[in-house]
Amino acid sequence: MEGCKEAATPISNNCNLDLDEKGISVDSSKYRGIIGSLLYLTASRPDIMFVVCLCARFQANPKESHMKCVKRILKYLKGTTNVGSALVSWHSKKQACVALSTAEAEYIAAGSCCAQILWMKQQLRDYGVELDKIPLRCDNTSAINLTKNPILHSRTKHIEIRHHFLRDHVQRNYCVVEFVETSKQLADIFTKPLPRERFNQLRIELGIINESCLN
Repeated sequence: MEGCKEAATPISNNCNLDLDEKGISVDSSKYRGIIGSLLYLTASRPDIMFVVCLCARFQANPKESHMKCVKRILKYLKGTTNVGSALVSWHSKKQACVALSTAEAEYIAAGSCCAQILWMKQQLRDYGVELDKIPLRCDNTSAINLTKNPILHSRTKHIEIRHHFLRDHVQRNYCVVEFVETSKQLADIFTKPLPRERFNQLRIELGIINESCLN
């Protein structure tokens, strides 16, 4: 990989990895070793979090298609050794429960984010920094409405009580959920493959890289 051509993004925006059961198998030990190193690197490189977690799902029986995707990450890293990180906390993983709608999935994810926000708020309080209501930006209006309505309707009564953690803390004014347009949702870099232009823009807005570095 030392003489490989650099990649502009860690994953192609039209990439759709699956189990690839008919594909050619590769050395699972080598694959897991690379994944382990990349997972360690995600502690300081949020821009590869999504694709590394995606590739990590196939460690049991990796195929050539999975290894090809992993090698693209390495090609991307080769060309971005000077990229730093201005983020404090980030996360990307599959939800442990099955959501019956997009709104429910967004609501559950926002609840996990709220828990992290409250933990960070407490950490800052220990250092003498007091913060008011923390904004949590979501691009799904139905999920936002769930945080404001304490009444259980037929469409939401199946949602487990523990997932209403967010709604409880919104009512206590610990945080506020705000709408953000999908085109301005910074969290997209952690949830899906993106075109080069969009990927670069999000890196800049998240403070991962300066715009001058792309010129």
